[in-house]
Amino acid sequence: MFTFFVRNKLKSRLLIYNFKIMKSTLALLLILTTSFCFSQNTIPDVLQKLNKNTVPYITVKELKSNSEYVLLDARETKEFKVSHIVNAINVGFDKFDSKKIATIVPDKNTKIVVYCSIGIRSETIAERLIKLGYKNVLNLYGGIFEWKNTDYKTVNSKNVETDSIHTFNKLWSVYLKKGVKIYED
Repeated sequence: MFTFFVRNKLKSRLLIYNFKIMKSTLALLLILTTSFCFSQNTIPDVLQKLNKNTVPYITVKELKSNSEYVLLDARETKEFKVSHIVNAINVGFDKFDSKKIATIVPDKNTKIVVYCSIGIRSETIAERLIKLGYKNVLNLYGGIFEWKNTDYKTVNSKNVETDSIHTFNKLWSVYLKKGVKIYED
């Protein structure tokens, strides 16, 4: 009986010890991942590290000089309400609805530009559009941050020009160089 008690106590301590190691390892992994993503100094650095380049890019200057595109905003509604590019349609990311897209853009040959904060979420949504059969889909390089950093106009939910840009959170806000940074922590 004594041996059974000692063995169980040792197993309990070993489990607690293993849990502490696992917890420390997970914390370290989270720190390293966050540091990796946000130690990048520029939008091009982040896009190079996080995007797969499965969707062709369009620059903000190219988009500004060509109004033939349907512009889809892949950010969440709260971000879109703070500001968006003029004439953009919010399709979201978490609640992206392919049926809604089919009603907004019924012609699969329509020229579409998708954007988000800097171009990561928009790549994912653009990939989904391509899988749905859309033929002319581009990702806005640098997203709304690069749009604002280039001094182009953004509007709020009332279609009034604004300098406020929802930057998702404080970490991502470092990539917005111009405008008023809005985020929740």
